[in-house]
Amino acid sequence: MMKPLQTLKCEVCHEGVASMAAEQVAEGLLQLPDWQCDNPQQPTRLFRRFIFRDFAQALRFTNAVGSFAEQQNHHPDLLTRWGAVEVTWYTHKTGGLHLNDFICAAQTDRIFTRPGDK
Repeated sequence: MMKPLQTLKCEVCHEGVASMAAEQVAEGLLQLPDWQCDNPQQPTRLFRRFIFRDFAQALRFTNAVGSFAEQQNHHPDLLTRWGAVEVTWYTHKTGGLHLNDFICAAQTDRIFTRPGDK
């Protein structure tokens, strides 16, 4: 059983580390019900779309996620639009998903739910 993602820390990922198996990904998704994977059989990306009232709110969220990502040295793809931000986590070194992606997704959810961010 996977520990609660919000209690875990993103750790440096080294070359040669294996990506998560589909079963591990499925277990991680149980803690992230609003997130999706690109391919259930061989997942390589974890993504979610966040909705906002306007562009300014979406941009504040983008900047907050970017600041968090820089602190973790783990960087998502961020697509900011009027009223929406799409966040995609994946690990280049594994060519797929790593536990860090799920930890960072959980923290992204936490950033989204902070008072004043929406």
